[in-house]
Amino acid sequence: MTSTRLATARLTERACLEGDAHAALALLDQSIVLRHRRIALIRYLLAQQLGAPLQARHHAYVEKIAARLSADALARIAGAARARLRS
Repeated sequence: MTSTRLATARLTERACLEGDAHAALALLDQSIVLRHRRIALIRYLLAQQLGAPLQARHHAYVEKIAARLSADALARIAGAARARLRS
């Protein structure tokens, strides 16, 4: 596993298992840089749920993505985000 994957895995562990809002925000920022769509929405919802200090650029990025998705797709993504918090 590359060091980037290890870092991402550690951030995911901190965000999902430990409830670390700053780790969730770092994951969202990583997704924005990499131009992720679905995972960015999941990470945004996770960061929001954990009370991360989201900025206007975070909101704008996910609003742009969400505008292109159906209600069913958004519901599935929201379910995936909730599942990550429970794992």
